[in-house]
Amino acid sequence: MSALHARIDRVRIDGRDLIHGIDLDIPQARWTAIVGPNGAGKSTLLRAIAGLQRCDGSVQLAGRPLADWPSRERARHLAWMGQQETGADDLTAQDVVQLGRLPHRPWLAAPTAADHAAVQAAMQATQSWAWRERRLGSLSGGERQRVLLARALAVEAPLTLMDEPLAHLDPPHQAEWMALVRARVAAGRSVVSVLHELHLALQADHLVLMADGRIVHAGSPADAATHEALKRVFGPSLHIAQIEGRWVALPL
Repeated sequence: MSALHARIDRVRIDGRDLIHGIDLDIPQARWTAIVGPNGAGKSTLLRAIAGLQRCDGSVQLAGRPLADWPSRERARHLAWMGQQETGADDLTAQDVVQLGRLPHRPWLAAPTAADHAAVQAAMQATQSWAWRERRLGSLSGGERQRVLLARALAVEAPLTLMDEPLAHLDPPHQAEWMALVRARVAAGRSVVSVLHELHLALQADHLVLMADGRIVHAGSPADAATHEALKRVFGPSLHIAQIEGRWVALPL
């Protein structure tokens, strides 16, 4: 069974159709990377399948219409990490990550020992535990990004959606992020990430390529057809080669 399936006729914002004619299948227990040029509709698509953006069409989460999920149950099953999120700058980093545990406890209930353990594990995994008492607004861009990632991990959801999770992260922390994703997939969970970093997107299990608000290709990052589709969309200056068993994308 797919982790998620979406048929979206269109998403219309301010009188413009930003995405249209979408038929998307997210495989279970796999890492799916969504790539495409600026303005291709990647973030809009991710928000639509998360239920954060109104769309014409249908989204099935674990074989069940997204609209049929009670909000708290859906929040336990689907974790979200957006880009440039605001509104929590006065909270400590630990309190921000604790927000990821809200779907697991009754309204206004205090955090349990399991909640505290999940928060600590998520912050240690993202190497953000050391500044747990600092306010989110005092953190650098990279530190903030790692706290928001920890909040998504703390949900312990079967499906995690991430919109540009590597923004502000240096290469070592990008590699750590990829290791975290691989660990989640190995544990049977599914991850979908919108990425600009093609060299990392090519390490995913499943790649979705968008252009002009449509999906123009979906397949294995190792397939020749995927490489040709990437070159068509990004132009002939993109060179895809295999180095030490891994596919990389380089500008010519």
